[in-house]
Amino acid sequence: MPTRVVIAEDEAIIRLDLKETLEEEGYEVVAETGRGDEAVQLVRRHEPDIAILDIKMPGLDGLSAAREIAGERRAAVLILTAFSQRDLIERARDAGALAYLVKPFQKADLLPALEVALGRFKDMKALHDQATSLGDQLETRKAVERAKGKLMEDHGLSESQAFSFIQKTAMRERRTMRTVADAVLDGTLDPSATAPPGDGAAPRP
Repeated sequence: MPTRVVIAEDEAIIRLDLKETLEEEGYEVVAETGRGDEAVQLVRRHEPDIAILDIKMPGLDGLSAAREIAGERRAAVLILTAFSQRDLIERARDAGALAYLVKPFQKADLLPALEVALGRFKDMKALHDQATSLGDQLETRKAVERAKGKLMEDHGLSESQAFSFIQKTAMRERRTMRTVADAVLDGTLDPSATAPPGDGAAPRP
């Protein structure tokens, strides 16, 4: 099944270019709009894998639309912006965006950003399955993010390998991802010593 996409971009030329690029790469654009409020409705109606949202749109800005879509866990969100200020990027992240692109961008930038957002959304859904309350989900996500960072820095893992190690260890040992993350952070769980072959963990440098 192709990855399904909703595009929300108020500049028609950019929207058309995005659609053509995605379709050339095998993605399926299920809906498009130039308004943020319509983007939220289209995501609810079509249930795509990812929504690409421009920051500035009539009806509802991209950050507000991202907050609604991410809050309902309906799709991964990729934000488009003409600016790269740190505070704007942080606001996009806080709104639930899982990746962002600064315009103008090239196809070589677009496709990796889409895959990053899709991968992170998959990870978030796994975290949601591990936690019951909203507070638990937030704390679990924070712990896992810190543990991923430690695994990446100390053991040379990629982001996906680090998450895979935490997830597979939790499944194998019948523990929650939060407890596995805590064990990584306090040093009682060492992937170079505990991960079986194929778990994605690299040996300690």
